Amino acid sequence: MHMDFSTKGNTDKYLEQLSNISTIQDKIPGDKYIQYNVKRGLRNSNGTGVLVGLTSIGEVSGYVMQDNEKIPTDGKLFYRGIDINDIVKDISENKRFGFEEVIFLLLFGTLPDKNQLKDFKELLEISAPLPDGFTEDTILKTPCENIMIKLSRSVLALYSYDEDAENNSIVNILKQSIGLIAKFPVLAAYGYQAKAHYFDKKSLYIHTVQPGYSTAEDFLHLIRPDNKFTELEAEILDLMLILHAEHGGGNNSTFTTHVVSSTGTDIYSAIAAAIGSLKGSKHGGANLKVTAMIDDIVENVKNLNDDEEFKNYLVKILNKEAFDNSGLIYGLGHAVYTISDPRAVLLKKKAYELAVEKNAVDKFRIFESVERLGPVAFSEVKGADKEICANVDLYSGFVYQMLNIPTELCTPLFAVSRIVGWCAHIIEEHITGGRIMRPAYKNVSKRIPYTKLSDR
Repeated sequence: MHMDFSTKGNTDKYLEQLSNISTIQDKIPGDKYIQYNVKRGLRNSNGTGVLVGLTSIGEVSGYVMQDNEKIPTDGKLFYRGIDINDIVKDISENKRFGFEEVIFLLLFGTLPDKNQLKDFKELLEISAPLPDGFTEDTILKTPCENIMIKLSRSVLALYSYDEDAENNSIVNILKQSIGLIAKFPVLAAYGYQAKAHYFDKKSLYIHTVQPGYSTAEDFLHLIRPDNKFTELEAEILDLMLILHAEHGGGNNSTFTTHVVSSTGTDIYSAIAAAIGSLKGSKHGGANLKVTAMIDDIVENVKNLNDDEEFKNYLVKILNKEAFDNSGLIYGLGHAVYTISDPRAVLLKKKAYELAVEKNAVDKFRIFESVERLGPVAFSEVKGADKEICANVDLYSGFVYQMLNIPTELCTPLFAVSRIVGWCAHIIEEHITGGRIMRPAYKNVSKRIPYTKLSDR
C-alpha cells in the first residue's frame, strides 16, 4: 500500500518503520568485535588509547604501564614539554593574564620573551575584528539556537573572505590560525547575542573589542550588557582558557583536525569539523551536563549535607534511575587521568576563591561532594576498585555558573580556548603527517543474491 505523505504524522510513521529496518540491519553482535580484535573507540583492551601518531605539542599522563597493566599515577599535563602547573604558578604569582603566552607557546613551540609577547598581543588585537558586514550578514541575519552550530557556520563563512584560503603553506596556515584564534571570542559572543535577541527576546548588545584587554577580559566585556567584571572573574576565566587550550592529539576534536587535515583540505574545513566534534555531550558538551546534573541533585536530595543520602542519589544516577538515565556521573572519570586531573586540581583552588567572592561556598560544597562521594557510589554499583577522579568539567561547570556565563555559551567558550591546540595540530599534520588517514573496517555482512524489483 502506498504511503500518503501529505501529513507530517504519516511521514514520521514511515521513517520510524524504516529506522526499525535499519536498526536490525546495522546491529552488530558484540562478540564480533572480540572475534576480529577490533579496537572499539580506538582503545586497546586494557583501556589505553591506540597509538596512531606522534606529537610534540601536548602530553597527557595519568598512568604507567607494567606487564600490560595500567598503574594509576597523579595526572600530568604538558604544553610543549612544560608542566602546566609551572606555567600557571608563574602567571598567578606575577598577577598577569597568561592565555596569550600559551597561544604563542603552543603555536611556535617556545615561550615568548617580553618583546615577542608584546608584538604577538598586538597581532592578535588587530586580527580580532570581523570583516566588514560579517556581523550583520552572517551572524545577525541567520541566528541559531545552538551557538556551536553558529560558530561552525561562521568559520566556514570566513573562508569566503580569505583570498588565499586554499594555500596550505605553513606561513599562510599560521596567518589563518592567528586570525581564527583572535576572532573566536567575538564569533562566540556575537553568536550568543544574536541567539539571545532573536530567540529569547532579549535586548541586543554588540560590543566592540577593547584595545589592551586580554582575551578573558574581552570575552566578559563582550557578553555582559554593562561590560563590567571583577579582576578575579577575569583571572579565573584566563585560567580556564589556559587549561582548555590543549590536551594531546588523542582527544576526539583534536584527532578530528588531524584526520581532516590529512586530506589536504583547508584550515576552515578542519576547524569546522573539530567544532562539530567538541559539540558532543561526550566531549566538550559534558560541562553542560555537569551543571544540569547539579541542578537535578539539588532538586532531589533533601539534605545536601547528608553524605549517605547524597551518595544514594549518585547510586541512582549510576543505575540509570535518575537524572538523564545515562548511568553517568558527569564531571567524574577520564580516559587517561586516574588519580587526579591536573586541570581540575588547579581550577578547584581558584573556584573556591570565586565562591568566597560570590558568597556561594555552599554551592561549591555540592560540587565537592560529587567529587568525594562519586567514587564511593561507583565502587558500590560497579563493584570495581577503579580510580575515579574529578575531571576539569566538574569545576568548570561551577565556574561558569559563578561567572554567569549563559549555559549555551559554555561549550563555545571551550572552543575559544581549544582552537589554539587545534591550530597547532593542523600545522603539525601539514609538516609531519604526509599520509591521508584511512583506517579499516571489517565487513561482517553475508553475501546475498540480488533480487529483481518484480520479485520483491
